[in-house]
Amino acid sequence: VQLQASGGGLVQAGGSLRLSCAASGIPFNLNRMGWYRQAPGKQRELVATITPGGTTTYQDSVTGRFTISRDNVKNTVFLQMNVLKPEDTAVYYCNAFGFVSGKNYWGQGTQVTVSS
Repeated sequence: VQLQASGGGLVQAGGSLRLSCAASGIPFNLNRMGWYRQAPGKQRELVATITPGGTTTYQDSVTGRFTISRDNVKNTVFLQMNVLKPEDTAVYYCNAFGFVSGKNYWGQGTQVTVSS
């Protein structure tokens, strides 16, 4: 199983970034995909999730600014992040949760840094 995240970087406040996570080794259409983040000194927290059918959930602080989407043909999940704020600075992790298997998988993380 591999979750390969990419797209992080350094951006000024108000800017945008798009994260991608390519999944392999899992039945993508049977997995809820998600993005989590962990800032220095803080616990990992949920950012957004999307079911195979496209139902989404978001953390309140990113609602209206972030959009999660998935391509079930390319086995890839995306996180479009707009109007970024310094408090969005964190390592962002891709997650896959199997509805049938009950298994949880994590990607390696990608750093997002928002300067003020």
